[in-house]
Amino acid sequence: QVQLVESGGGLVQAGGSLRLSCAASRSIYSINAMEWHRQAPGKQRELVAGISRGGSTNYADSVKGRFTISRDNAKNTVYLQMNSLKPEDTAVYRCAARGVLVTTARYDYWGQGTQVTVSS
Repeated sequence: QVQLVESGGGLVQAGGSLRLSCAASRSIYSINAMEWHRQAPGKQRELVAGISRGGSTNYADSVKGRFTISRDNAKNTVYLQMNSLKPEDTAVYRCAARGVLVTTARYDYWGQGTQVTVSS
């Protein structure tokens, strides 16, 4: 199993930047993929960005060109750099570890979430 601890959320003006961090309790290279999701009140949960064990990345269309997902394997940490923030980016952001190997099966684990609020 894996424990995930998120940090970096806060209040920022439109056009500003934030960097979210997700620290894992085991090597992230042993996990199939790390992802960032977000959910605003009254909205469905949305996959924002993901990075695979091999380093491939993917992004939601709404954040392409503004957000960047990256990792530091030595620190067992993934990051989400968010630039040119918009009020519609306001949400609770959570990281997920996908396909964590436990004995002969794989499981998903989720962080506690961190609030991002963008003012206009």
